[in-house]
Amino acid sequence: MAAKGFAKIIIVITTVTAAVMELVDTSIVNVALTDMSGSLGVSIEDISWVITAYAIANVIIIPLTGFLSEYFGRKNYYLVSMILFTAASYMCAQSTGLVEIIVWRFVQGVGGGALLSTSQAILFDAFEPEDRPFASGLFGMGLVLGPTLGPTLGGFIIEHMSWPMIFMINIPIGIVASILTYTFIDRKPGEGKNKSKIHIDYIGIALLMAGIGCLQFVLERGESEDWFSSVAIRICAIIAVVGIAGFIAYELRVKNPAVNLRVLGNRNLAFTTVFTFVVGLGLFTSVFVYPVLAQRVLGFTAYETGLSLLAPTLIGVIMMPIIGRSMAKGAPTIPLVVLGMTLFAAYSWFNAKVSPDVGKWAFFFPLALRAFGISMVQLPLINQAVVGLQPKDYASGIALNNMIRQLGGAFGIAMANNFIAHRFAQHRTDLVSNLSEGSIAFTNQTNSIAQNFVARGGVDITTATTKAYALISNTVDRQAYYLAYLDTFRLITFFFIAVIPLVVFLKTKKQSKHSKEHSVQSKEEKVALKAALAEAH
Repeated sequence: MAAKGFAKIIIVITTVTAAVMELVDTSIVNVALTDMSGSLGVSIEDISWVITAYAIANVIIIPLTGFLSEYFGRKNYYLVSMILFTAASYMCAQSTGLVEIIVWRFVQGVGGGALLSTSQAILFDAFEPEDRPFASGLFGMGLVLGPTLGPTLGGFIIEHMSWPMIFMINIPIGIVASILTYTFIDRKPGEGKNKSKIHIDYIGIALLMAGIGCLQFVLERGESEDWFSSVAIRICAIIAVVGIAGFIAYELRVKNPAVNLRVLGNRNLAFTTVFTFVVGLGLFTSVFVYPVLAQRVLGFTAYETGLSLLAPTLIGVIMMPIIGRSMAKGAPTIPLVVLGMTLFAAYSWFNAKVSPDVGKWAFFFPLALRAFGISMVQLPLINQAVVGLQPKDYASGIALNNMIRQLGGAFGIAMANNFIAHRFAQHRTDLVSNLSEGSIAFTNQTNSIAQNFVARGGVDITTATTKAYALISNTVDRQAYYLAYLDTFRLITFFFIAVIPLVVFLKTKKQSKHSKEHSVQSKEEKVALKAALAEAH
């Protein structure tokens, strides 16, 4: 039964806040790595494991949340996950060693994966089926705001406080959300009481953990480990291939699988996952590439970068419930997908033409296009994930769709890292080839810089010349990175344009225009849909 009045408001606030909190933690750590590495006495490469551990835990737990909610009871699982996330946040802040903080970040990721997935199911359950597109809009606000708010909030904390505060801010939010969950979120009839009747697919779960976990490790750590020159990457790549292949084969054969892969036989869901993968790639990669470009090349601080991202993103936050309400009234979804993909491609293309001396607000227009694009494509894809499925298969369809989005993001970041490194090397070679010690222009430039160092005092001409060469080398590096980032934005543009023709394989439900009752499912389907969405994640 859908929630009413004050209870519905509390459920909306609790679930959206929990989702935002989880998503913030996927990106807030990125701007704090330097401070954390210095405080804990480790390298940047070592401390980046706090990002990898969280991502691996997330991508493993998301497809299993439907089973875990059914086994333990949705409310129990959600509440325990929230407490686990909050407690792990505190332990991360108190960590004094690398291994300790990596372990607690993994635990935090286990709790966080449930927060994102189960929040959506609980929120949907608070609305009648015909109003769920609007609920998707409310939840979409968190999906857009979370990854963008992370760098802004992280940059502010690092500039004005210390790195443990990026974890401590979760404590009061988690405590309040836990109290509200315990008080206002109801249990479903009989939830968590039939454990003995639920088959536990131990083999499927183990294969999923091995395959998806190792795949995420390869994608997250491949660039820093120099890909297949690393023994760890080679071993994990083999485990990923064997584990995923074994998982697919076993889950298609077993009677009660942990994750029902048979639903991918539905053409609409199969092609929806392709779109979702590309959206995940674009969403996470753009949040990764733009801040690095802004800070490494354009000279923005972490906080300035976050602010430049946050302002236009608020447009998307506002648009989400508007689009959700329009879909609830019957707005077609496929044109929204096409327009959203086109706007995201336009965002990437505009960024691929940016000048290296732009101001902080020069990105507002392209980032606004990104915000509009995300809001127009996210909600229709959530809806398309279940079009054509039987009500009993809704949970599996939504769970797979969410997992694919996470993997798309991981693949996108790994691809961007590798592509940037390759293009940087190529551009640097091209730029250096134009610098010749015998050329008059190069010699005059070097001498001019060296004379400036001598004029400032404290160095002789030999030392000044060495410093001049270093300065020119740094300038070449900056220009090579600048060109590499522009190439990366062009690559993202290609992905979005290439996937648009696949909309011909999507379909929408034909609805009767005679009455609202005919525009939704039958009474039995409503009950099945509500139960499926409640257990979807």
